[in-house]
Amino acid sequence: MKTIAISGSPRENVGKRDAKELRYEGKVPAVLYGGKEQQHFAVVISDLRDVIYTAEVNFVELDVNGTKTKAIVKDTQFHPLTDVLMHIDFLQLFDEKEIVMEIPVKLTGTSPGVKMGGKMVQKLRKLRVKALPNKMPQSVEVSIAKLEVGSLVRVRDVEGDGYVITNTPEDTIVSVGMSRALKQAETEAAKGKK
Repeated sequence: MKTIAISGSPRENVGKRDAKELRYEGKVPAVLYGGKEQQHFAVVISDLRDVIYTAEVNFVELDVNGTKTKAIVKDTQFHPLTDVLMHIDFLQLFDEKEIVMEIPVKLTGTSPGVKMGGKMVQKLRKLRVKALPNKMPQSVEVSIAKLEVGSLVRVRDVEGDGYVITNTPEDTIVSVGMSRALKQAETEAAKGKK
């Protein structure tokens, strides 16, 4: 898993007035939890672009006053009108403790059903994955090489190497259905046989 380094500065005061001042300075109030005690700090908002505004999932190496900690983004709060990042929570990682993350699905191969004119529908773009930090994948690969028209891939069909997918096993990840053009062609072919 890719790791992005971010530096932060400790917060002396914790409260609404202090948080408002930080946002005015272009910083975001942040909390790191999961360790012995919570740590309150501030991060420059531009440093978070590669972490928040991306389809990828990354680990974060936080550097607060020279103390480095490996973490993941656990929660973000955005302003309801302006969509400006208001607050961010990080969860500290430990090598022996499993974590759950939303990992993007990466489709591989070419579907014969799509080649014939079928329509591919991807219902799940991310899957909940539980694993130790060193076994967490960058993406979950799902092969569509055998998908014919009318077939699908469910969560239970995907096996992880060192990780477990915690979504409902019956959930559909991707399917290939009939497109309008294919339905029309089949209808016309059926009429021609009569």
